[in-house]
Amino acid sequence: MHLLIPFAASSSPACQQALESLKLPHLEKLLGRLTLTHTDTADESSLTPPHERVHARALGLVARDGCVPWAARQAAQAGLHADLAQQAASNAAWAWITPCHWHVHADYIVMGNPQTQGLEAAPSQTLLAAMRPFFEEDGITLHYAAPTQWLARGEVFRDLATASLDRVAGRDIDAWRPKTAQAAALRRLQNEMQMLLYTHPLNDERAGHGLAPVNSFWVSGTGTLPAGWSEPAPSDLVMPQALREAALAGDWAAWVNAWQQLDATECAALLHALDAGQSVSLSLCGERSALTFNGGRTGLLKKLMSQLGRQPLSSLRDKL
Repeated sequence: MHLLIPFAASSSPACQQALESLKLPHLEKLLGRLTLTHTDTADESSLTPPHERVHARALGLVARDGCVPWAARQAAQAGLHADLAQQAASNAAWAWITPCHWHVHADYIVMGNPQTQGLEAAPSQTLLAAMRPFFEEDGITLHYAAPTQWLARGEVFRDLATASLDRVAGRDIDAWRPKTAQAAALRRLQNEMQMLLYTHPLNDERAGHGLAPVNSFWVSGTGTLPAGWSEPAPSDLVMPQALREAALAGDWAAWVNAWQQLDATECAALLHALDAGQSVSLSLCGERSALTFNGGRTGLLKKLMSQLGRQPLSSLRDKL
């Protein structure tokens, strides 16, 4: 069993303060019995966050920053390659297109969290139908997957580095928006879609329900599947999302509650598996780094605690 925990810590001062008193007894026990075997470190400006890097490595999808082909993998799983010749299918370039709300300020733009914008399936499909002709003019084919996730196929996404939604949600988009010449068509499309969506009747309906307009889109998960890659056999990797929404919203009281619930459930289950003699892994992921621990050897409590301290998350915060 591999428990991969995104947003285990943040550099936010409020999160740092919360970590000082956070009590996670099952995690404490796990860190006392597991061995730190891998550290994946970048910085907070990396386009691919640590938890995605760990997940990609587990799937054999190691790629340069911002080019993990998540959308191509999903397209393959959905059978969307069936309409292409086999050779072209394996080499097609894909991306996730996320319809979203941009909060436009005087000199910067902040993207709202798409998961909290209240976009449902039917309205999302209506927007996709309205936007599809503009994408097709640029050689991009759109497919509906979920309200806030469309799949797009097009050469523009080949080798195009893009920022994960987990990097940009709730933040100024300027630091994360691709600015290469290759992305010029996408920037133009974003401008065109802002004009199209500004007057779209669906946004009038949303305003009547107190919802923010869908006025743009974000591109992520870009790239092509590696040559010869195939989906690994189903694994026992578990990646709970309980901490994500609270962290993206900066609601650290909710984040503490989510951590305590996670400790009582997933961490307890991992500890039970370790007690049963199973091979287990634990990856704690922050904004910069991911620390992966494996078990389970015994007799390592003193060694680990001398490295990590008596309060694991508080001690690990500078490493995540």
